[in-house]
Amino acid sequence: MALSFCGSEEGNNAYSVMQGVLNNGCFVDALNLVPHVFLLFITFPILFIGWGSQSSKVQIHHNTWLHFPGHNLRWILTFSLLFVHVCEFAEGVVSNQMMKTNHLHLFVPAFMGFVAATTSVVYYHNIETSNFPKLLLVLLNYWVLAFITKTIKLWKFVEYEVSVKQLRFCITTLLVLLYGLLMAVEVNVIRVRKYVFFSSPQKVKPPEDLQDLGVRFLQPFVNLLSKATYWWMNPLIMGAHKRPIELKKIGKLPIAMRALTNYLRLKDAYEDQRTAEDPDRSPSIWRSMYRAFGGPILLSSTFRYLADLLGFAGPLCISGIVAHLDNGSIPETNRTQSQPQERYFGVHFMSTYELLQNTSVLAVLLFLALVLQRTFLQASYYVTIETGINLRGALLAMIYNKILRLSTSNMSMGEMTLGQINNLVAIETNQLMWFLFLCPNLWAMPVQIVMGVFLLHYLLGVGAIVGALVIILLTPIQYFIATKLADTQKSSLEHSTDRLKKTSEILKGIKLLKLYAWENIFSDSVEDTRGKELTCLKTFAFYTSMSIFMNAAIPIAAVLATFVTQHIYYKTVPKPFEAFAALALFHILVTPLFLLSTVVRFAVKALVSVQKLGEFLQSDEIGDDSWRNGDLLVNLEAGKKHYGMTKAINRKQPLRYQMDNYQQPTRRLLRPTETEEAAVKVTNGFFTWGSNLSTLSDINIRIPTGQLTMIVGQVGCGKSSLLLAMLGEMQTIEGRVYWSKLPDCVAPPDWNISWSEAEESGEDIRSKNRYSVAYAAQKSWLLNATVEENITFGSPFSKQRYKAVIDACSLQPDIDLLPFGDQTEIGERGINLSGGQRQRICVGRALYQNTNIVFLDDPFSALDIHLSDHLMQEGILKFLQDDKRTVVLVTHKLQYLIHADWIIAMKEGTVLREGTLKDIQTHDVELYDHWKTLMNRQDQELEKDIQQESLTLLERKTLRRAFYSRDAKNQLDDDEEEEEEEEEEDDNMSTTTSRGAKIPWKVCWCYLSSGGCLMVFMMVSTKLLKHLVIVAIDCWLALWTSSKSSKVCINETWLAPPEMPNDWQCLQVFIALCAAGITLCLVTSLTVEFLGLSAATSLHHNLLNKIIHAPLRFFDVTPLGQILNRFSADTNIIDQHIPPTLESLTRSSLLVLSAICVISTITPIFLAALVPLAVAFYFIQKYFRVASKDLQDLDDSTQLPLLCHFSETAEGLTTIRAFRHEARFKQRMLELTDTNNTAYLFLSAANRWLEVRTDYLGAVIVLSAAGAAIWTKTCSLGLAGLGLTYALTATNYLNWVVRNLADLEVQMAAVKKVNSFLSTESENYDGSMDSAQVPENWPQDGEIKIQDLCVRYDPMLKPVLKHVNAYIKPGQKVGICGRTGSGKSSLSLAFFNMVDMFEGKIIIDGIDICKLPLQTLRSRLSIILQDPVLFSGSIRFNLDPEKMCTDDRLWEALEIAQLKNMVKALPGGLDAVVTEGGENFSVGQRQLFCLARAFVRKSSIFIMDEATASIDMATENILQKVVMTAFADRTVVTIAHRVSSILDAEQVLVLSSGILVENDSALSLLGQEESLFSVLVRTHK
Repeated sequence: MALSFCGSEEGNNAYSVMQGVLNNGCFVDALNLVPHVFLLFITFPILFIGWGSQSSKVQIHHNTWLHFPGHNLRWILTFSLLFVHVCEFAEGVVSNQMMKTNHLHLFVPAFMGFVAATTSVVYYHNIETSNFPKLLLVLLNYWVLAFITKTIKLWKFVEYEVSVKQLRFCITTLLVLLYGLLMAVEVNVIRVRKYVFFSSPQKVKPPEDLQDLGVRFLQPFVNLLSKATYWWMNPLIMGAHKRPIELKKIGKLPIAMRALTNYLRLKDAYEDQRTAEDPDRSPSIWRSMYRAFGGPILLSSTFRYLADLLGFAGPLCISGIVAHLDNGSIPETNRTQSQPQERYFGVHFMSTYELLQNTSVLAVLLFLALVLQRTFLQASYYVTIETGINLRGALLAMIYNKILRLSTSNMSMGEMTLGQINNLVAIETNQLMWFLFLCPNLWAMPVQIVMGVFLLHYLLGVGAIVGALVIILLTPIQYFIATKLADTQKSSLEHSTDRLKKTSEILKGIKLLKLYAWENIFSDSVEDTRGKELTCLKTFAFYTSMSIFMNAAIPIAAVLATFVTQHIYYKTVPKPFEAFAALALFHILVTPLFLLSTVVRFAVKALVSVQKLGEFLQSDEIGDDSWRNGDLLVNLEAGKKHYGMTKAINRKQPLRYQMDNYQQPTRRLLRPTETEEAAVKVTNGFFTWGSNLSTLSDINIRIPTGQLTMIVGQVGCGKSSLLLAMLGEMQTIEGRVYWSKLPDCVAPPDWNISWSEAEESGEDIRSKNRYSVAYAAQKSWLLNATVEENITFGSPFSKQRYKAVIDACSLQPDIDLLPFGDQTEIGERGINLSGGQRQRICVGRALYQNTNIVFLDDPFSALDIHLSDHLMQEGILKFLQDDKRTVVLVTHKLQYLIHADWIIAMKEGTVLREGTLKDIQTHDVELYDHWKTLMNRQDQELEKDIQQESLTLLERKTLRRAFYSRDAKNQLDDDEEEEEEEEEEDDNMSTTTSRGAKIPWKVCWCYLSSGGCLMVFMMVSTKLLKHLVIVAIDCWLALWTSSKSSKVCINETWLAPPEMPNDWQCLQVFIALCAAGITLCLVTSLTVEFLGLSAATSLHHNLLNKIIHAPLRFFDVTPLGQILNRFSADTNIIDQHIPPTLESLTRSSLLVLSAICVISTITPIFLAALVPLAVAFYFIQKYFRVASKDLQDLDDSTQLPLLCHFSETAEGLTTIRAFRHEARFKQRMLELTDTNNTAYLFLSAANRWLEVRTDYLGAVIVLSAAGAAIWTKTCSLGLAGLGLTYALTATNYLNWVVRNLADLEVQMAAVKKVNSFLSTESENYDGSMDSAQVPENWPQDGEIKIQDLCVRYDPMLKPVLKHVNAYIKPGQKVGICGRTGSGKSSLSLAFFNMVDMFEGKIIIDGIDICKLPLQTLRSRLSIILQDPVLFSGSIRFNLDPEKMCTDDRLWEALEIAQLKNMVKALPGGLDAVVTEGGENFSVGQRQLFCLARAFVRKSSIFIMDEATASIDMATENILQKVVMTAFADRTVVTIAHRVSSILDAEQVLVLSSGILVENDSALSLLGQEESLFSVLVRTHK
């Protein structure tokens, strides 16, 4: 056919203008080319010069982005314009085929219009980014010209009476409308920006977010195309391949997405519901959420509706393509002649119906519908996810705000536990977020289902209704399964929490368990709970596999029901185009019905979460005066110190004489900011912790300003409660607490926190009735931060002040031991410090704060006497008192009473006496004498004094050993991991080489093999078989339906269809294949889930066994948190996350592969298109997996600090409120929430980036498959339909292949971590002797022989004991002493074979302990440890977990430990509850329980590690006597940290640097002046 612009048909002079120029259709079309050519001619040089000047050297920064008015509308109109041009081009091309010669004017203007529209939007984008609006005049001229030329064309159509039935008329009308609207948009830009025709153009700044270079999340600011395709994410995702994505790289969130913005929005919506008429009404959280976030949800739902409706275009286009391929048998020329031709202007005009009969047009339409559908779907997902994240941020801020105002009694009385708060933060807010993610499905799904059923009926009639009914009727079963899954998960979570609690207790008390040989008892207890958890997991696995089975089997069942009904009802089978459109529709229908059950389940969960949140937000708050404007802080000016002389503590003179000669100190001057004599007064105070019974009764006290007040009394008499009552933490039954007024000169500091501004007024601040109090609680509370941050606690850093505090608290030696000095992270996530070290840091924090009042609650409890003296002398008397600060000190150390300006003595919740020491000496002689008696024993101790290697130095030694050994272990690990490092990519910060995401095949195999090889084989074989059967079902359907079509085209020759058996036989085969398919669906879903369960069971069992039987050394060098993580997060991933990911990955991959194989078999030419698509897919998944892993890690790593911050705030609530630091903590919480939300938003944007690209690739696959089927014409219609249906289904699974791969890669890290622990060596529990050979009453006498003993902690470390020889007679009382690091504790551990005895031996009653089974050895000895360890359960369980003793024996032990009366008073007596860690008992009581536990075991050998740090002197005194009588006939080995406790010992072993230097009785050694023992005693006098 010759080419000519106007065509060259006979008898038609196309170039004639006899009837007027504008009456020539070709000329009018040529006129339409002019604006397009004009635009291209002008814009190309501008774009070329613009791009040339920018080139790639300079990338315009996003702070210059400025959207002109009507920005989004312009993009929408331009996209519409492009679509109309495509339709115009298609109509022109198809019309041209109807003509005898080529008429280029029918489609060339449309093509040029498409190019011009594309150029216009590129040009506009460049003008917008460079902010040069004057160049928009070019576009204005273009729209005007295009509008005029198209209007002329439309005018001529109307003149010639071209009707609306003609497609070209409709297209021209639309183009006129679009050009008119774009012209209006352009005029509006001139009107608003005034860049031309106005004397003063408007100056506009970019949005505030874009001016802040830290904002990197650009989704709200980029143009519509970049928004839809996430193009702005490209640099980040591709950059991840060279360098890891760090927090710095993802920057900050835009203001509208920050937690504070969303919190204020939600809070306003919440508070607005409280009316003046009904102020106590509890607002509805649902209504608040709707008011705050309803808009975006409606937008998302709109996108979702559009996507769902476009989704039906796929099956309809397939139906059209297959139907019109059948018409391909009619030659084109015959078709042309058979249809009446409508001609105007000498060319053919066609209707829409005619155009849609063209298969190529339908293929392109299918492609465009898929692209649009996927774009809208991803937009809907993104909007809901962004809204969900915003809601979560707002809820977290609301919860945090409430936590800071929670009543302390709520926490202490168990009404609101830490666990509940953590659940609110970690679970309930996430439930609501997930509900919001799935929310649009609730109203989109019904529409989708109705549309699907309607179309099925239209295609297949009654048969389709039956098929749809099968799907709909099976939905309730899916809902039932979903609810069962939720219930099972809930009970599984309860067992999992219980298991974790038990595991955590085991790990915390592992030393005690090993020393008492209780590992197996506790291990069995964990295994019991794990058994219950596994029962739940089995049920969970079963229901999950049922859910997967239903999802896979329902489409097969629906198709089967449809075709059986069709055969019975119509006595025939559908045509190929009906059958395969129906097949595609069934696949569409299954998704909403499968999802519906999930959405309903989440809706139910959301209802529960909202109820819990509502209850929490309505719970009791602390009294008004102490919280209402908790953001106030006293001015933190760094006060100058006056280091004057203070009265020294004379240790050589007995304290009772010091007390008798005590002089009342002269009254100190007030601080400049203090105006009243009493800093705090309590009058007629009755306080309670929540019950109606008052804990404190009739309190009338005053705290003198600028003086040292001491509060003393026995354990549990209410000393700590009194401090908290003054701080407003207790509920006041009656009475008042008065704080001296804050002087005008002390102004609250400006924290510059928008939160405070939003919530406070200056008037509120002035009405504040107390200022910041530096408070050190009895139970030390640390932040997850550095040592320095814990001490400064938000105050300005002053080097001089900081050093003075460190010295006063003797922290320097401890800091020197830490790997990064005072910059080392401590707290839950940091290094575990000992009790004494933690306490001194807390006291340091109180000293450092420059507040007028300091409350110290028993700061000496975990400190030895030297440290206590130093702290009293340097910290309290010198540092605080010289600064004229009001100090309130709770203590058991009566020797410090001589320094008190004011004393408050308490007894059983009331004030026994108040006054100066002189007053009490005069007016209450009895009490004064009682105090002197209690101090008698202390005097003796002080005269003989205490060894330097005290508790503190022991702690330091432990810390030093832990670091030394950790280094040694790291070296070992490095050697082992060298091979692995060669395999893995270097993830260093400086890495610029390619970072490939490698699938950890070794770890995958390890996981699968844990599940059992038989299960793996079954999974693989059944999966392959299932997919083969599903393909066979569809192929059989294709051949069967094709046999009913008229002809088959092969090599452009139309032949009769292949011979098939009769319909009844075909149906039988079809039923058999469907039944096989459904059965295999069931088998595969079960095998995958139970393979996962089997692997999880095996891995956890092995892990627990390895850990609990690991040597003590392992626990010294491995942080507790790390081990717990293996049992919590990692085990949870292995239990519940890996199996579904594995199932989804195998299913998606096999579906995609089977689709590709089917299409390639039907139309081999498709393989040519597949090669570039495969390359594109490879690069997309390669880039995505690396970026996804980084972003997933960032999300996980930013979530932990946020959750920790919540739990740490709830734990330290009293301290934060005492210090008045609420505002700072709120600000920190907002920062942490925003950081986590940024990571999560980027992760979800990365997922959208992947899905948009894989969806577009999928659309290209469909287009290629359709093109191959249309243009090759080598297949039956049924197979063509099959190929298209498979192409359409495969597109849905492409992104899942990549997503699941990325997920599996992350999840397999959990298996890798668990595996690394499985290589830990266990202790040798068996020994060379059989336990039956050991006499039942061994050791009967308690004779100990130590022969040439050498001990070390690790083969890598030096020996700690060298060639020790000693003999201990039966029943002897032996003391072991020596300086720090001499090996005392190591020797005590050697008795239990807890350390590596690489030379020599210990023989007890004639048996070498190394030969004994460890269980036997450790169960026959008894030890009293320093640290009090109690387990949750009952008192009986804590004393006798083996259940071997009678009640009488337990009561006897409790009586010896001075606890009998206290336990009898408890509800349940011996069965009274002990909470986790024994928190419901004081530290002193816990230590007494540990002593009772040792008495229960009637062993003839006792090893004693003095543990009396937290016991008041009276109790300690009685205890010492009882211990000596109770153990009169047994061998007692005392590890002495106080020399005084072994002065009466029959034998003393003195160690020095691991060598036994002296071995004799105490008297004999004291007699030798040169002996080390004498030196130790003398030097400390």
